[in-house]
This record gives sequence, C-alpha cells and structure tokens, in this order.
Amino acid sequence: MDDPKEDTEWNDILRAKGILPPKPGPTEEEIFEELDKQIKEKQDKHLEDKTLDELDELEDEEDERILLEYRQKRIAEMKAEISREKFGHVMQISKPDFVREVTEASKDVWVVVHLFKDYIPECKLMNIHLATLAEKYKETKFLKITGDHCIPNYPDKNLPTFLIYGESDMKQQLVGISQLGGMNMTLDTLEDYLISTGAIVRKDQTIKSSIQNPDLNDDDDYYYDYDE
Repeated sequence: MDDPKEDTEWNDILRAKGILPPKPGPTEEEIFEELDKQIKEKQDKHLEDKTLDELDELEDEEDERILLEYRQKRIAEMKAEISREKFGHVMQISKPDFVREVTEASKDVWVVVHLFKDYIPECKLMNIHLATLAEKYKETKFLKITGDHCIPNYPDKNLPTFLIYGESDMKQQLVGISQLGGMNMTLDTLEDYLISTGAIVRKDQTIKSSIQNPDLNDDDDYYYDYDE
C-alpha cells in the first residue's frame, strides 16, 4: 500500500483534490536545524574566498564587536545602579508623610526610620552614624521622625527606635540601642546590624537577607500600627 505521507506526484494530486490530508508541516526542531544549516552554509561561503589578511581583519572586527557589546552591557548596569542610588541623606518627616514616604515607598526600596528626640544622647549618636550610612548606601531610604509626633505619647525611654520597612510592610523594629552597645555603639556595629536585616547590602558582597521580628525589650510593651 502506498504511504500517504510520501512526496509523490500521485499523492500531491490526491492532496489537491482533498482525498488525502495535507502533509504535516515541519516540527520546530526541524525548522531550527534547517536555519542553522543555512546560516552555516552562508558563513562558509562568505569565508571560503577570503585571504589570510582578510580573515585577520574579520577577527579584529569580531574582537571590536565583543568589546562594544561588553561596553554597552556595563553602561546599562551602571545606569541601573545610578537609578537605584537616589537618596544619600537622612530626611526628616512628619506624621502625615508616613504612609507616602515609608509604607508606599517601601514597595520599591528598603526604608529605615529613626524615631528620635534631639536632647537624647543616644539619638544624637544614631543620627551621626545614620548620616554616614545614608551617604554610603544611597539605594536605601533613611528617614527620621520625632518619636511622639509619629506615635502619640510614645515614651522617650524607648528612643532611639528603629522601624525597618520593605515590601510595604514593617520587617523589623529595634527599641533602644542597648544591644548595639548603647553610647559605645560604633558605625561598624550599626552597619552590621542593618546588613543583617537586609536593609542595606555591601556592594562587594551578595548577602541573603534573613529578616525576623525580634521581641521587644523586657520592660517595653509598645507595638503599634504605625500606618494609622
């Protein structure tokens, strides 16, 4: 019996009359194989008549193409980095600004909020260190807000307080800085703490963030919905 899939003149006549179904088209793999074959044939034909000098020139052109592609890639990477590094200082906000500057902004970037009072020495030390870190880690948004302006009746004994936001949610809070060394807190200690939360990332390292919500100090039972 004749194979209906064969490419014979008789089968073509039967297909034209609708007696045989149309021959199935090539598979995706067959199409790619044919394209590769055609490209290779064109490349071979293009090169077969070239002299050694012409082949050397083509090699130089290929090197230039690779360098150009690498340059374009690095420019794109640098532009992306610049677009992320858009902050660079500690901005003071008020309560009406909180949702916009913190909750909504943290959809796209990490936000570190410092609740403070000017007269408290630990808050002054914290603001000094935060100013340095904000300039170094410009992709993270650093903010400060007066403690009882953010949270009515928030006790000064809890200051400084840290609120760390990401993905439109508070990821971590730190009440007081006793665990960071109190008035002996160094810039490196604060930097390491913020790295551990994921709020900042060293440029020369890839750090997997492990964010947990720690318990408050034993004598502090304040936990608020800061977006109200």
